[in-house]
Amino acid sequence: MNTFGTTFRLTSFGESHGKAVGGVIDGMIAGVPMDEEFIQNELNRRRPGRNSCVTSRSEADTVNILSGVFDGFTLGTPIGFFVENTNQRSADYDKTFRPSHADYTYYNKYGGNWDYRGGGRASARETVSRVVAGAFAKLALRELLPGLRISAYLSPVGPVSIPYSYDCYDLAQVDESPIFCPDKAFEAEFMKEIESAKRNEDTLGSVVTCVCSCPPINLGEPIFDKAHALLASAMMSIPGAKGFEYGMGFCGSKMKGSDVLDEYGYDNNGNISIMSNHSGGIQGGITNGSDIYFNVSFKPIATIPGRECKMVDVNSGHPEVKLKAPEEGMMSVSASVLFQSSKQWPLWSCSTYTNNTTQI
Repeated sequence: MNTFGTTFRLTSFGESHGKAVGGVIDGMIAGVPMDEEFIQNELNRRRPGRNSCVTSRSEADTVNILSGVFDGFTLGTPIGFFVENTNQRSADYDKTFRPSHADYTYYNKYGGNWDYRGGGRASARETVSRVVAGAFAKLALRELLPGLRISAYLSPVGPVSIPYSYDCYDLAQVDESPIFCPDKAFEAEFMKEIESAKRNEDTLGSVVTCVCSCPPINLGEPIFDKAHALLASAMMSIPGAKGFEYGMGFCGSKMKGSDVLDEYGYDNNGNISIMSNHSGGIQGGITNGSDIYFNVSFKPIATIPGRECKMVDVNSGHPEVKLKAPEEGMMSVSASVLFQSSKQWPLWSCSTYTNNTTQI
């Protein structure tokens, strides 16, 4: 469906080349100070046309809040919002089935009633609503959990990978990088790979690493609403996402049990402490207070302007060989912002479910 979440819920609407995209947030607690400048800044960080690594589409992405806020505070009622589309360039798109896009599956599922312009509902443009919802969740979480910090960054791009763990970096500085890379040397290497692929009329896959520091304990349920399952659901719904792993992830399948034990001890204050974090901050589906960290892999963008490929024109039934669509860049660059927003939902949803919070 078009709704994600339980106690904190987002229903998104809109297509890439429609009049607007937006959403309705339900479950936002009352009494949170409204900071529209902060929400707009979150959208600006995601905004297309920002640099050569993202889509060439240029949008102002100005958010319009319709409801749920009054006199500088949230009301606890549904928050409606929208962002206008102003730079659609619909003439760049034909009614064709593009390779590795959602055109063919949408066409079949909805009986030919699908908006093919810019991917329609399947476009990453839809993620605008997730950033706005994530911004509202951030406003609530910084009131209730002021120590919580969420960061995301590019770790591999194509064949080049950062070999160091996230705790080797000051992740508060990631936003200073145009591609959200925590390492200046690797930022330069990533940019070389990206520019090389563009010169060769090609694109690259990548991985985004997300870290949540100082999370609360006891988030998540023991069976179907495990904390990592909720995170995976949110992350894998992002366009272009192909894989999710948390903690030791798939590397754990190549290790011995004796190598991945998160043993217990005592800290300097005599409190029980977990001495390592192969589990990624989640055990039995419930957070244990250690950092939550995970990776999400993204496929190379399949829109490659000028590149010959086999397609089908829906109207004529004739084969097409060349895409006219504008350059799309790397989804993972914008996804670094999106991760920070999307991770707020399950955390906030779990927190309100656990603590039954309705107001500040």
